[in-house]
Parts: sequence; structure tokens; C-alpha cells
Amino acid sequence: MAKKKPIAIVVHGGAGPDSEHIHKNKKGYEEGLREAVDTGYKILEEGGSAVDAVEAAVKKLEDNPLFNAGRGSALNANGEVEMDAAIMRGSDQSSGAVALIRNIRNPISLAKAVMMNTKYRFLGDMGALEYAKQLDIRLEPSSYFITEHQYDAFSKKREEEFTSSDRIGMDQLNARMHGTVGAVALDQEGMVAAATSTGGTENKKMGRIGDSCIIGVGCYANNKTCAISGTGDGELLMKNIIAYDISALMEYKGLTLQKACETVVLERTHKQEGDVGVIGVDAAGHIAMVFNSDRMHRGWKTNSRQQGIEIYDKK
Repeated sequence: MAKKKPIAIVVHGGAGPDSEHIHKNKKGYEEGLREAVDTGYKILEEGGSAVDAVEAAVKKLEDNPLFNAGRGSALNANGEVEMDAAIMRGSDQSSGAVALIRNIRNPISLAKAVMMNTKYRFLGDMGALEYAKQLDIRLEPSSYFITEHQYDAFSKKREEEFTSSDRIGMDQLNARMHGTVGAVALDQEGMVAAATSTGGTENKKMGRIGDSCIIGVGCYANNKTCAISGTGDGELLMKNIIAYDISALMEYKGLTLQKACETVVLERTHKQEGDVGVIGVDAAGHIAMVFNSDRMHRGWKTNSRQQGIEIYDKK
């Protein structure tokens, strides 16, 4: 009897500080993660590609207003939504990314279109929007993206800025407010893929680009090593080139996926600098979920009977 080929998917809904909002909506977050995992896994189970699986999983999270991507995106300092996303396949390291986009219901699908249909790797702002219109990618009015929770967070931060006795800058106020969604997968052909999408940080400066859309930082995939999606403080992930560093440790040092993730997140990154979390999968079907923060929303499923949904660290 032929040995069953491994398939696996892992998703995340962001890493960072705990909050009352998370506790209040814990069941909703868990249901959202489970739906994303099941959607991606079904594609893998039916012989679909890892690229299609991560796109489908991330789209589910982008459509869920609880997560900071797509519909639940954070508002920038002008009270507007600017979104970033990237996708990468491990067979040939092809990738696509978009930044500072508006009105796109599913930024990850636009990133995938850039990868599949253009000679470019990265499109931003109005150019990306015009390309989306050419492809008939679904658009939504600006009001679709403004959820009550994100508007309340925006208003609270604005109030803190205007009433602070020492005039704290918005960058300082925003230091620990962040969120991202992502997915990594392994398909029956042995290909890995990664996808990451975000609405950024509350009250971010207009035009700020985070780690999520940067290949090698918030998103990376290589069949020789692994697929990684990162989350946390974007500037910290950029500083440490998190995703590629994990892959490099596996390729050049021979570390396992789990050890490489732990080395980068728990040893090379200093907790006092900020929050970092990663999810990963390798070509053998091993998965990893490592974070240094209060929580990381995550879900996983493999055909070796591993599956689960977690938000906090397992004690």
C-alpha cells in the first residue's frame, strides 16, 4: 500500500497583546479560525494546490470583521483603510504583493493575480487598484471596511493623542496595536505556499507599509525548506527579516522547522523590543507555531491527525 502523502495547513489571526475584546469574542475568533482551516484543508484534501489553499483560507479571514485584514482592517490616522498582502509559492519562489490598497474586498486575491498574471512582484496604491478593476476583482465601498470595533479603537487612540499631557506621538501610542492574518500549506505534490494579509496598525501614518507584504519578512516559501507567515510588530519583523531567516537556518544550518522558528522568535528577537509570531510548514508535513506575545490566534490541520484551534499559550 502506497504511503499517504502529507498535506497540512496552518493559519494565524495575529499575535500581540491580550485584550478585553478578544476575551469577549473568543468563540467568534475560534469559529473564524476553524472555518479558514477547514476551507483550506478541503482544497488540499481534494488535490488542490497549496497556493489555492492559502488564498482561500486567508480570504475567509479577510471577510471576517473580527480580524485585522480585509473587512476588519484598522483605520489609519486619516480614518481610512490601507491594506497590504503577499503570497508566495515554494516550487519556484514566485510571489505577488500589494500595498496601500483600498476598496479591494480580498487583497490576497489581488496579490495572487500579480503573481500569476504579471511580470511584476509588487504593485501599490492606485496602480494596484487600477489593475484590480481590469481583472474585475471584487470591490467594496469604503464603509464596508469600517467596523464598529476598529472605529472605536481609532477614536480611542485619537482621544489619547489629543488629551495626553505630554503630547505622546501617535507612533508611540500605536506601538502595541497590530494585527495580521496568514496561512501556510503543503499540498499533495509536495509544494509549500504562504500568504499574509493585514489592515496595518490603528492610527498608523498614511502611507505606512508593514511587514505583511514584504517577501522574506512577513511571507516566504521555498520547497527546500519551509513556508512561513509572520505577525506582530511589523517594524521588528522587518528589522530581523524574520521569514527568510527561518528558511536560511534550515537550509544552511540544518535546523528543523521548529528549532529554526524558536531560534528566530525566542532567541534572536528580544521580547522587550516587541511582539513576534510565526506559523510554518515544511515539505515533510511538519508544522510550527511560535510566538513571544500574550497570544497568537492560530489553527491547524494535517492528514497525520494533528488539528486544533488555540489563541493563548498551552500551559
